[in-house]
Amino acid sequence: MSALVKVYVYDLSKGLAGQLSLQLTGKQIDGVWHTSVVAFGKEIFYGPGICETEPGRSHHGSPLSIIDIGETSIDEQTFVEYLSQIKEHYTADKYHLLDFNCNSFTNDCLGFLTGGSLPSYIKDLPSDFLSTPFGAALRPTIDAMFRGRASTGVLTPPPDIGPTATDSPNPALASSLLQAVAASATSNSSGAPSSSRNYLPTPAPTSPPTPVQSNSLTSPVHIATNSSSFRNVLRTHRAVVAFFTSATCGPCRMIEPVFEDLASSKSRTHNVAFVKIDLSVGMSNAVGGEYGVRVTPTFILFLDGNKTHEMKGVNAPELRSQVDLLLYQAFPPHPHTVLSLPAIEAIPLNAILSSQVPNLDIVLAKVTGFIDAAPSWSGSATKEDTRQILAKNIIPYLKARGSSSPSNISFEPWKDATTSLATNLSAGELFPIADMWRVALLKPAVCGWSATKLGPESPILVLLSKAEGAPRSYTLTLLKMISNAFANKVIARELLLSSRSSITAVLVAALLHDDATVRLAAASLAFNMAAHLQRLRIEKVRGSVEGDDVGENEDWDVEMTSALLEVIEREKANEEIVYRLTASLALLIRLSPSIEQLTSLLEVLQAQKILKDKLERGGCGDAGVVKKEARKLIEEVAKEFCP
Repeated sequence: MSALVKVYVYDLSKGLAGQLSLQLTGKQIDGVWHTSVVAFGKEIFYGPGICETEPGRSHHGSPLSIIDIGETSIDEQTFVEYLSQIKEHYTADKYHLLDFNCNSFTNDCLGFLTGGSLPSYIKDLPSDFLSTPFGAALRPTIDAMFRGRASTGVLTPPPDIGPTATDSPNPALASSLLQAVAASATSNSSGAPSSSRNYLPTPAPTSPPTPVQSNSLTSPVHIATNSSSFRNVLRTHRAVVAFFTSATCGPCRMIEPVFEDLASSKSRTHNVAFVKIDLSVGMSNAVGGEYGVRVTPTFILFLDGNKTHEMKGVNAPELRSQVDLLLYQAFPPHPHTVLSLPAIEAIPLNAILSSQVPNLDIVLAKVTGFIDAAPSWSGSATKEDTRQILAKNIIPYLKARGSSSPSNISFEPWKDATTSLATNLSAGELFPIADMWRVALLKPAVCGWSATKLGPESPILVLLSKAEGAPRSYTLTLLKMISNAFANKVIARELLLSSRSSITAVLVAALLHDDATVRLAAASLAFNMAAHLQRLRIEKVRGSVEGDDVGENEDWDVEMTSALLEVIEREKANEEIVYRLTASLALLIRLSPSIEQLTSLLEVLQAQKILKDKLERGGCGDAGVVKKEARKLIEEVAKEFCP
């Protein structure tokens, strides 16, 4: 007789993820999903081991939603036996909020009961979170929490969030939310009576844990007990190493530490998976049968879902060699990784900031004068409203220092005032507003708010839209404002994804401007954009998921390379401009996925000659480039990148 199978879905953040995720990460995440499988009148989930309760009676409360999966032809006794078999894999000490959690368990059970799986919006949540700079920055914090749990049974409180994560507007809030979610996920409390709750006996963690066990928590071995769960791993990972084993296999126990060590050292991204398939558990024998596995241990390697190699027996050197070959095929190294580039690698990737604070009273007086002189006014904010927002809200905030800055201020009025001013004033009258935003974007709270407001009404984009034909004063201030915005990784990513062409148009025109001050500001913006891309490319080479969201664009690389070379060739007087532009060119080319196209372009444009000419007399000033660091950089770019 068939039985219905459902999935109960809970939000461990209790709605906070939906409210705060855009602010904290720059990406909308509607919930931190916890799931349980409901079948045979029981709700079963993974947290402090495998737990059973009456449906809807767990400590998570009522489910946010219920997903009907279908019916199972498996009888209850067989399912109970299956849970008993997998309990040693789903112990409390192996739980990890991102890598091995309740959803891993639910997906495994669904594969066993129905051959189905969880919806992608639940399964892909860890990847979605880690694809954000803030998520990637929090990864070590999360790993530390659960590594501590392995040896103590208690979650380690998250350490202070590092500097990378402070691109979030409120790292303290993020840390508190993370701790609450983790505690809820692994809590062994329940709102249900004890009679309705059952924690399946699970093996206690070894004490103390071996180094392999501790390390594997940061990149755990996946468990597959049926064909459905294994196919899901193949679908979601480019490279997969499958280890077919069995509980009674002595040689398997000999090679398993090597497999776990490889998983710990090689699982650098969510595109690589190491999967353990115990043929004595659940329906794992069906997985083995599908791939012709008849003996254990057997290792099968997959690339893009296709089998590439199989090896049997205990041969640690061959296993390591084959895994390295698989990863080389899946993620071939960039040719620049084998070059010695000391001058380029020495370039600081910190954004060049425009941090001077003007006399804000004078700035306010200028804007007020422009408002008063406007012959007409339209928009949701009146003249008086706009004056009040400037005088009572924006200027006092910008004048405040450190702890004296209001912590609960709303920046929405700033947006309204900026839109109103941009509607009613000319670009020549808007440069004081752009200057206010330049200073404001030095403050983390403003950056955090701005990261969530990058639509058409974003103050940054509203001011950017006024750039065409603008006078020198506005162009210069706008360049400095956007440069400061690129110091925040979330804003930088979104600007490159949504407004790259608009920013590039302003940038290229400014690089060719007659005024050296404007060209220097444009060179700073070009550097900040190239440095942002370089940071992401480095992370991608290292295998970090943060580098998966680079937003590469071959046409843009070509356009910027051409523009930078033209401006370098034309610049005859200002050595600092040449230095910044050469650094920008180096960072734009290095590790670019379009390296073949760029190399051909550099040859056609005679880039090597253009760069070397800067070192000669008259190439830049009477004596050529003099600064030692600049000369070394120019020589290295010309020699290593330019044919």
